[in-house]
Amino acid sequence: MKYTTAIFDLDGTILDTLEDLKNSVNFALTESHCPERTVDEVRRFVGNGIFLLIKRAVPEGSDETLVNTVFGSFKAHYAEHCADNTREYDGISSMFRALREKGIKIAVVSNKADFAVQELCKQYFPGLIDIALGEREGVKKKPAPDSVNEVLCKLHADRDMSVYIGDSDVDIMTAKNAAVDCISVTWGFRSREFLISSGADVLADNVSSLYEAVVGE
Repeated sequence: MKYTTAIFDLDGTILDTLEDLKNSVNFALTESHCPERTVDEVRRFVGNGIFLLIKRAVPEGSDETLVNTVFGSFKAHYAEHCADNTREYDGISSMFRALREKGIKIAVVSNKADFAVQELCKQYFPGLIDIALGEREGVKKKPAPDSVNEVLCKLHADRDMSVYIGDSDVDIMTAKNAAVDCISVTWGFRSREFLISSGADVLADNVSSLYEAVVGE
């Protein structure tokens, strides 16, 4: 077996959350009389936490008061609507079950707000994830290694036998900072070419190849 612990990003890696993120961003923008954003714009804005998502979504040059107002509206709306259109990428649950049958521990580390990470993991992957951590006050978000290190500690995991799996440059940097291997998936919010240019050296184009990369088959 190649790895004994597999740590996954959430948005763009195990769940397609883009439509719900876009809808909540645009709800919050509209409430503050700001222009809406397209799906492609929101796709580019995600990855560094929800505050930076909103900071990027508001009009350029917006003051702190507006950013904070839109941020508050987004959080309230997303808390109620984070699973309206979100869906599991095909085959993820089956892969999780297969990994667990191999004795591999499964974790999620995301820059999404922790309340949404907990809700979505519980709803879409009940009983399949050993620990899930989102963005929390007082804990540095990715690409800082803090949450990955917390997972490794809580699961008593061997760093050399652990892998971080994500869909972005932030995930590649997170794995490097945590001194764990990285697998980049190409079905998420960033293109294959972008991932390669960002330093990805192991890529998975589908869930089957991801499973094989984790278990070493």
